[in-house]
Amino acid sequence: MSQICITRAHGLSPKKARQAAEAVASDLQSEYGLQYLWEDDDTLTFQRTGISGQLTLERKQVTVNVRLGLLLLPLRASFEREIHDYFDQRFAARKA
Repeated sequence: MSQICITRAHGLSPKKARQAAEAVASDLQSEYGLQYLWEDDDTLTFQRTGISGQLTLERKQVTVNVRLGLLLLPLRASFEREIHDYFDQRFAARKA
């Protein structure tokens, strides 16, 4: 099993950060079939066969921890790039 851990700063309000996390999770559900749920106001967990993890929101940063099963190890670099792209798109400060 392999783990990916990425933390990025963001300048969003708590409400906007949660909306961004929800958008990411919804995209992943549609594209990859991941199931997700909010454990509490700040922690979103997700999983499907071969992959699981959580996204944690803090006041000024977002962290994602992903665990990949053996069959997905060759795709690790692709997953990391995709996570960075999602963070760039969804957690960049936007004007309301």
